[in-house]
Amino acid sequence: MNAVIDDIDDVEDVLAALADPTRWRVLDAIAAHGEATATAVAAGLPVSRQAVVKHLAVLDRAGLVSGHRQGREVRYSVRPERLDATARWMRDVAAAWDARLAWIKCLAEAADRVP
Repeated sequence: MNAVIDDIDDVEDVLAALADPTRWRVLDAIAAHGEATATAVAAGLPVSRQAVVKHLAVLDRAGLVSGHRQGREVRYSVRPERLDATARWMRDVAAAWDARLAWIKCLAEAADRVP
């Protein structure tokens, strides 16, 4: 996957991955340690290692984590580019809505001044 958000499907993938509270906690645990194995992440969560592996697969498909094999373990790290790109997209959407709401406010205030 690209490191930037190219279209709405990429945004949807990231937001869908982050919508699950357990995946959010998995991502947060990896970010807190720089990198971590599924076993290490599962030790800090009320879910099994197998569940963590499934959540990591979703996060990987969304481009939010990447894993590399180190001996018998796979160590995962956060890919902040996708989070940054999604945050920029959200900021742009918020700015567009702010502009629309400001325009509606101007229209409403103008209507109040018309006798």
